[in-house]
Amino acid sequence: MCESVPVNEDWEKRVDAAWASFDEYPEERAAEFRAVIDALVAELPDGSPLGAFERACAWDSTGHSDKAAPLYREALAGGLSGYKGRRAKIQLSSSLRNIGQAEEGVKLLTPELDGPSDELDDAVRATLALCLSSLGRDREGLSLVLGALAAHLPRYQRSMANYARALVDPEG
Repeated sequence: MCESVPVNEDWEKRVDAAWASFDEYPEERAAEFRAVIDALVAELPDGSPLGAFERACAWDSTGHSDKAAPLYREALAGGLSGYKGRRAKIQLSSSLRNIGQAEEGVKLLTPELDGPSDELDDAVRATLALCLSSLGRDREGLSLVLGALAAHLPRYQRSMANYARALVDPEG
């Protein structure tokens, strides 16, 4: 839920249901899916950052990073915060990478590494790694991915975390 805009629980459930049906819309029906999201967004107050976010997600998920990026920016500028705000930053960074603006994605996500931890931490690292790779900074990206993976391994967590650090700081 967007902390800055009160949203009806029923509305959230209907949005969740729409997203749960996303796979029922093949590529040739992408516009129909976006119309479903647009109809739900139309129920929100004008200028709702949550509405911009949901529309961005719909464009992004149907292969239009170029149309999604401005909407993610609008949502963030409008005060989208908390969990969905963090998702917007991750997804905007991915979209920026897809449209050749990976450096901006790196700038947007890097501060998230030091932000409050949540279940999106690995998505932050994975998306940031992709942005870094697009910029030819593969060692930094690999370091992030290995660091994220280390926590999920049944063994070798310490070794993998050390290897991840050594990729970017061989003397440290």
